Parts: sequence; C-alpha cells; structure tokens
Amino acid sequence: MKRRLYGPEHVAFRETVRTFLAKEVTPHYEKWEADGIVSRDAWLAAGRQGLLGLAVPEEYGGGGHDDYRFAAVLAEEFARAGAAGLAVGLHNDVIGPYLTSLATDEQKRRWLPGFCTGELITAIAMTEPGAGSDLQGIRTTAADRGDHWLLNGAKTFISNGILADLVVVVARTTPEGGAHGLSLLVVERGTAGFERGRNLAKIGQKAQDTAELSFTDVRVPKDNLLGERDGAFGHLMTNLPQERMAIAVAAVAAAEHLVEATTAYVKEREAFGRALARFQHIRFEIAEMATECAVTRTFVDRCIEDLAAGELDAVHASMAKWWATELQKRTADRCLQLHGGYGYMTEYPVARAFTDGRVQTIYGGTTEIMKEIIGRSLLS
Repeated sequence: MKRRLYGPEHVAFRETVRTFLAKEVTPHYEKWEADGIVSRDAWLAAGRQGLLGLAVPEEYGGGGHDDYRFAAVLAEEFARAGAAGLAVGLHNDVIGPYLTSLATDEQKRRWLPGFCTGELITAIAMTEPGAGSDLQGIRTTAADRGDHWLLNGAKTFISNGILADLVVVVARTTPEGGAHGLSLLVVERGTAGFERGRNLAKIGQKAQDTAELSFTDVRVPKDNLLGERDGAFGHLMTNLPQERMAIAVAAVAAAEHLVEATTAYVKEREAFGRALARFQHIRFEIAEMATECAVTRTFVDRCIEDLAAGELDAVHASMAKWWATELQKRTADRCLQLHGGYGYMTEYPVARAFTDGRVQTIYGGTTEIMKEIIGRSLLS
C-alpha cells in the first residue's frame, strides 16, 4: 500500500539520511562493532549533516522542525541500515524533548548548540541495578546542600554511557516522596565523583556503548536542575510516549526490511533442485510476515500522525511499542529460520538483526509493562 504519511520534504530528507548512512556509517560499522563503541567523528558528521537536534529551535543551531515525521524517517532509515550503534534516536527523541521543553534559557544556551553539532553527546540515567522499570525503587539520592546538590548512587544499562558528555540523572530529592519525590539533574563530563564503569558486553548492538555509571558525592550545581524539583515523574510520563514511538517506528521498519531481504534470499537459494520460493510453506511464511508488517505499519503510521499533531496518548503509544517490537522479534526469528545455516552466520545481516533487535521488547518499558499500562486504562 502506498503510504500517505510523508510529503516531498520528508522524501528529500530520507535521501539525505540514506546518503549519510552510506558514506559515514556503513563503511565503518564493522570496526565499531569490534571496538564496542562508535567513533565521535560519526556524531560530528551527523551534526554537520543536520541530523541532530531536528526539533531544536534554529536559534540554538537545530533544525527547527516540530514535525515528528522527520524523526520517524531518521528512525526508519537507521533501522533499515542496521545502525543501532549510532544512537541518534536516543539523542533526538528521548533526551532532546527534556532539553527543549524543560531547560531554562541559560541552560539552552549552554547545552543545545553542542547537542546539535554532536560535540555534546547525551544519555539518560534512570535504570538502577535493583530498580528496573520501577521508579519507586530508585535509590540514587540528591541532597540539597544550599548552592548545590550532593548526588550519590549507581545506574546501569545506560546507552551512550561511555561517550556521553551530558547525563540526565533521575535522582531522589525527597526521600519520602515515592515516585513523586524524584528530580532530573544534568551531570557533565569531568565532574568530580562521576565515574563510568565497564562498557557492558551485550549479545547485540555491540557498537552501542552501554555502561554502568556511579556517582559518589558529586556536587551538581543548582543551575543543573532540569525542570521542577520533585517533578521528574511528571516529566518522564510526558515524554515516554515519544520514546516508545521511536522504538516502535524502528521496530516495524526493521521487520519490513527483514522480510524484503528474506524474500530476495528465498528467490535465489535452491534446495532439492528448485528455488526455495517455489515451496508452498515458504510462500505461506512470506505471506504471513508481509501481511503482519502491513497491518502493523498502518497502525504505527496513524500513531506517528497523532504524535506529530500532539494527540498521541500513552495507551496507544504503549500498544504501538509492544506490538511492533514483538513483531520485530518474531519476524527476525522466522527470517533467520528461512535462511537456514547461513542465517546463523554473522556475515549475513539477518544474524545481526536477530541479536540487535532482541532488546526492543525490553528497553523503553518491557512488553509486560506496556500491557499493564493498556490493561489498567481499560479496567480501572
């Protein structure tokens, strides 16, 4: 079906993104995978190409686009290229909205220009070893010391954790406040007491640096409070729908690409003297996956429209996230099976897609959390 979501300006932007990926990402990706980290040069190249800070006002060096469809194009093309390591989606779609909507004018002048050039790489530190998705379980504390906050605690599974120059830390500022006693503090690279642990070894997305972070008596200036004191819960709930949509958009694009690649493979690969595509079982598998992708694409595109119009709610974002990521996981498994033994070889893109995509149903809120949000809305 012809997609009606994008206009000529989005089509032109898609070509820009594809050219960038072909020139600045794909030729270097195997090295990044081996190194376990992306070169900072790639971030600077993304900044020069105008791919960072799409929604940041032009006065701070951003694209000035409040149309989420540009971000969706970026997510789709990075997913199709298998370039999860260069986490521009995290930078733009997750951390970007906190800086543009919550930062003071002074903070914006300090941080947003570097955010857009790629000189300041960002991360958000929410997950803790014992807390997971439970905000009430956060133990990192920030004590008010008059002219600064004294930050103590540990975070884990932090994407961009090694490269990040600015880390938005979720910390407890009111001990008895539960999930509503949390605030967002921005910790900058080089701050005394802020340490990075090991670059965590993962089964997929090996080029994406994921780290443990620790904070020991870190003095965070009062000027680095992002948003309202004890307001983190509300801030997080406001921005989570966009984060989850970014994951959903990438998930359905990855699933579609896998089906396209596998369709081409079964046309060429022969078994028992004929192409795999001539076996009815293979045709049924392709038909089922293509139909599931088409149906999912229709729903996700509608959610993108609603998000661009400021009308997407948390429930439908959760539906899109869990459905699209489970589809991606299921499609990767089926496509690998159709590749046979070759699908298990890392030289075939389907192998990396299988391991890279597995985390999609986990981060940004697990499938189980998504179902809980949906179920609560229907049954409360």
